[in-house]
Amino acid sequence: MNLPKQVKIVEVGPRDGLQNEVAIVPTAVKIEFIDLLTAAGLPSIEATSFVSPKWVPQMADNASVMAGIKQRAGVSYQVLTPNLMGLDAAVTAGAKEVAVFGAASESFSQKNINCSIEASLSRFEELVTSAHRQGLKVRGYVSCALGCPYEGEISPIRVAGVADRLYQMGCYEISLGDTIGVGTPGKVEKMLRAVAAKVPVAQMAVHFHDTYGQALANILTALQCGVAVVDSSVAGLGGCPYAEGASGNVASEDLLYMLDGLGIETGVDLEKLLAAGQFICTHLGRRSGSRVALALGSRHKNAL
Repeated sequence: MNLPKQVKIVEVGPRDGLQNEVAIVPTAVKIEFIDLLTAAGLPSIEATSFVSPKWVPQMADNASVMAGIKQRAGVSYQVLTPNLMGLDAAVTAGAKEVAVFGAASESFSQKNINCSIEASLSRFEELVTSAHRQGLKVRGYVSCALGCPYEGEISPIRVAGVADRLYQMGCYEISLGDTIGVGTPGKVEKMLRAVAAKVPVAQMAVHFHDTYGQALANILTALQCGVAVVDSSVAGLGGCPYAEGASGNVASEDLLYMLDGLGIETGVDLEKLLAAGQFICTHLGRRSGSRVALALGSRHKNAL
């Protein structure tokens, strides 16, 4: 197989994974969680979100989290900033990289960020310009890249159009998200080819949910298409609050196990990643969504 020799894993557990938890996770727990992920060797960690606490109360401690984590040189701790107010707060908190979150579905854009696709892109242009002026890097997300809970299947051409706009305004990396996990390898390939006609493959990333159990197969397809950046969430935390039945993100442990098996370099330590997943699952009082974590945990218990 024609696969990249190295893959960057973008860990989204602390933000995407925790933001919809009903019970507020203590700030100290979030900080220790991120520090454990850093210790595992992850090169990029989505730390928090600078949104209104009215809409996402779980992220109200964003500044405290940024102040408390032990940032390692060479590791990116990106934060989500939906508007200029969020950007200003992120800059004050010391963020060096921010992310904007768009959609390829008009209905989803209205439900998720209360504005049209065009209005959101216009807002992001101003935000990206301001971020660059202050020396920050900006990452762009495109949700509903393979399907929408309201509109169904989304045209690859529409996904490519939104991705292109984000790239042209200066987002250094565009993460293409299967928000409700309906994608299959064939659809992934078509979508990626459409986007690659507008955005260099080296600037593309993928973000898959595992609702139908297709995430790892979809990631393998993306790797074969030349994509070398993959978003994932330890223990499979997260999900889409606007998509009924949508399960969590692909588990970072499962992704790493596959990449290790393919001989692809990541710089991430599986044992330390498992420890981070066990830590947060213990706090949340739930079983891990990672099949690898469950299998290795069971094997360890049997060995005892």
